[in-house]
Amino acid sequence: MINDIKSSAKEKMNKACEALKSNLSKIRTGRAHPSILDGVMVDYYGSQTPIRQLGSVTAEDARTLLITVFDRGAISAVEKAIINSNLGLNPATAGTSIRLPLPPLTEERRKDLIKVVRAEVEQIKVQVRNVRRDANAEVKALLKDKEISEDEDRKAQEEIQKLTDSFIKVADDLLAAKEKELMEI
Repeated sequence: MINDIKSSAKEKMNKACEALKSNLSKIRTGRAHPSILDGVMVDYYGSQTPIRQLGSVTAEDARTLLITVFDRGAISAVEKAIINSNLGLNPATAGTSIRLPLPPLTEERRKDLIKVVRAEVEQIKVQVRNVRRDANAEVKALLKDKEISEDEDRKAQEEIQKLTDSFIKVADDLLAAKEKELMEI
């Protein structure tokens, strides 16, 4: 019973940390990375389609992304979506290829991005703490129903707290790594 609660809490906390990794990968650093375009949707024949379904996205060099569009008719739609995405990128088209040179980040923009990263990490920490709260409430309910003893209750809450601390540390480590990455020139 208690093991089910702990494993469920661990799974939920793990999902929160995986979501954080995904979200942080989308935040632009000074380097070109195809995941920058993951959130960009293209209006393709009346439906919203991810860029990766319309072409291949590769990092040509450290500061340039190359999109090779499969359908020539979609090139203008892809360009329009990139311009409207507020990523600050200006596409340059040549045939079926679109090059996206990434401008270097200014110091001010780097600091703004760090604020965004910190807010993202804080949000995940809150989610992890909410999972802890819910798990502790389930354990308390078992104690109230006399299904477990007070010692088992205390031990389970300590283990849930250790689990929470480990996932908070993971989030802090991801924050430190992303801050370091953003401050590199």
